[in-house]
Amino acid sequence: MSDAPRTLVLVPTEVERHLLARNRGFGIEAPCELCGFGPVAAAARTSSLMAEHEPERVVLVGIAGTFEPSALAVGTAAVFARVAMHGIGIGTGAAFAPAGRLGFQQWPGEGKNDAAIGDDMALAAPVTPVAGTLLTACSASASSDDARERTKLWPGAVAEDMEGFGVALACRLADVPVAIVRGISNEVGDRCVDGWKIPTALKAAWPIVSDLVGRATWNATT
Repeated sequence: MSDAPRTLVLVPTEVERHLLARNRGFGIEAPCELCGFGPVAAAARTSSLMAEHEPERVVLVGIAGTFEPSALAVGTAAVFARVAMHGIGIGTGAAFAPAGRLGFQQWPGEGKNDAAIGDDMALAAPVTPVAGTLLTACSASASSDDARERTKLWPGAVAEDMEGFGVALACRLADVPVAIVRGISNEVGDRCVDGWKIPTALKAAWPIVSDLVGRATWNATT
């Protein structure tokens, strides 16, 4: 562990952190902090925590819904190759158009060493299983109809969360590698929370996080 770079583990909510704390090594292998619920709080809190901890890399872990239960099953977990942002743009439902299609970047970039950031970003994904794109939403899908509309707009999306893009944006601006691990607790659009497999999903996510924390090097997967 002493040879591994300083890693900061971020968790969106206290419920998730409480369940993850049941695992051996939690909070010992690397500091774990709450980043908050939703993309705005997550981005702001991540920036603050990176200034405090000065990590060399960041891991975000929590739950997500799956768009493709046959490929990314409830109760499993994965690292994601990319993260995209849904909800920043214009319109709602089928009429929604993301910022990029309107000609806006999430961050325009400043100078040759500060590239512009659009509606999606590559993530560090050095371990398997690696899933496709994680779609971060300002508001979670409320139904299967919502889910279908979003996969039409983002055909590479395999799961939905509410913090990933905010954390990744803060890390990209600070030039700190970030990996996102999500345990799959439910199908996207299923609002019957009592039926979600949250403990199972987070139990599946933790071994991936522990492996990432202990690795001496990461490789970016695009």
